[in-house]
Amino acid sequence: MSTDHADPGHGHSPAAWTSVTIMLIAFVIGTVAFFLDLQWLVWASAGLLVIGALVGWALSRAGYGVGGSKVSEKAH
Repeated sequence: MSTDHADPGHGHSPAAWTSVTIMLIAFVIGTVAFFLDLQWLVWASAGLLVIGALVGWALSRAGYGVGGSKVSEKAH
């Protein structure tokens, strides 16, 4: 495998980390709520999942995504 290819840095940004963290918390809450048969909390966690995706999109548009103006590139 060649090492001279351009790595897009998929997921290495504050926007991605924040979005995934919110969505992971939503999945955990939803799973526990489903197990405990709390339908309202399952739906609330589904809403939190959508909010996590929107937060990631908003942060990316604000310059915190991969290659964004507010993110400093780090050597791997």
